[in-house]
Amino acid sequence: MSKPKQKTSSRRQHHAEPRGRRKFFFAIAVVLMVGVAAVTLLGGAAGGFAVLNGRWLRPDGGYIFEIRTVDASGKIDAVYLNPKPINIAKAEASRDGSSMKVFVELRAPNYPGSTYTLTYDPQQDRLKGSYFQAAQQQSFNVEFVRLK
Repeated sequence: MSKPKQKTSSRRQHHAEPRGRRKFFFAIAVVLMVGVAAVTLLGGAAGGFAVLNGRWLRPDGGYIFEIRTVDASGKIDAVYLNPKPINIAKAEASRDGSSMKVFVELRAPNYPGSTYTLTYDPQQDRLKGSYFQAAQQQSFNVEFVRLK
């Protein structure tokens, strides 16, 4: 006697269910791998800007730039001391290829729109760039070293 066709089709249906599960788990695995790769490439939380957090000293003048946090969009919560606090109108971090940039605009008496345009040097753990002194309309090369 031959086997009924119904058993054959029910076996196919039974085998189709695990394949569907495998595809589902494969899709989940791919999504997780892409997420891990993205976090790795961006440097982790806050878009990889967390390395900027800390107290930075400008050795040529004793100025302190303290970066408290940098959010994922690059907005920086910071204070600038000379030696008293000077108002920061704007502070943000950004990426230019593999480089991390920091821009700071000061707004206070004697600092009407003075700016820092800095690049993070990971080999030396320093912020390097220029300071534009708005009142004098002059730019200076500067660097900040991390205070331990």
